[in-house]
Amino acid sequence: MALHVEYLDHTEAASLQLDEVVVKVNRSAAVVKGGRRFSFSALTVVGNRDGIVGYGFSKAKEVPSAVEKSNRDARKHLVRVPRRKTSIPHEVMGRFGASSVKLIPAAPGTGIIAGNCVRAVLELSGVKDCLTKSYGSTTAVNLVKACIDAISQLRTRAQQEETRGVKLS
Repeated sequence: MALHVEYLDHTEAASLQLDEVVVKVNRSAAVVKGGRRFSFSALTVVGNRDGIVGYGFSKAKEVPSAVEKSNRDARKHLVRVPRRKTSIPHEVMGRFGASSVKLIPAAPGTGIIAGNCVRAVLELSGVKDCLTKSYGSTTAVNLVKACIDAISQLRTRAQQEETRGVKLS
């Protein structure tokens, strides 16, 4: 299942001040003749807390280089998040692999009710009030991708009116 996301162009992305959060660092081992050889993968979410968010995933022999590579990857995959006041415009369901994430708009003051993977994406995108529910696999990478998929399906009222060619009441 591929994500259908419109990414920001590189010139616009380069001028942004982005915060970054390391969501997960995973260690894997390969057994070789001399013992175990470890490698690390890092999942990072970056955003400007004002409608732009992206994720990156990368692998390396050491943790710092894996995190650095995933940050670079995240800056290449930035998406714009439509918002309505402090929440999202409407309810939406995102899927990736065996993971599904449901995002539900919430009243001001509710906060973000979510696990740490989905919370990182929503906080860095600038959403302050949102209810979420994740279904299926709880793998961090799949949850983040499912959340990005859900965000890519969000539309503002103006975007819907333009797409349908009618005025919504």
